[in-house]
Amino acid sequence: MKKIDNNATLSARRHARVKECVTASTDSVEFLYPITQSDSVCIESYVVYTGEKSMEIFCKVISEDMITAERKIAAIAFLTFVALDEKKKPIKVPKISPQSKEEKLLFMDGEERAKMRKIKRSQTKNIIESLDINKPWELE
Repeated sequence: MKKIDNNATLSARRHARVKECVTASTDSVEFLYPITQSDSVCIESYVVYTGEKSMEIFCKVISEDMITAERKIAAIAFLTFVALDEKKKPIKVPKISPQSKEEKLLFMDGEERAKMRKIKRSQTKNIIESLDINKPWELE
């Protein structure tokens, strides 16, 4: 998970051309195949959708069996990042122009995924308002 986040951070920073981008959310991680000790792992990531101040990053985890050379997409993930200025305030990010067939496919559903993130974020805020931050031994 850390490697996915680190890789996505680089893609976000490269796209926004800033020193700092922060993970706003890990929207989904789908593990498709196990990765074994004898596998080599490569993570590819790129921006697939942008809002005004946020970027959706797609990560593709590719495993390769070092003996048979068989390659598989072992996992995919979508993460949302926000670019920050020197004062740690969110800034506008450039729009994207998908080029490859894969980029175009992922971009096509980007707006729908953004809407779902907003709904989920609203639900999360409602949950947070009901949570207790007292120490367990101080609960009544």
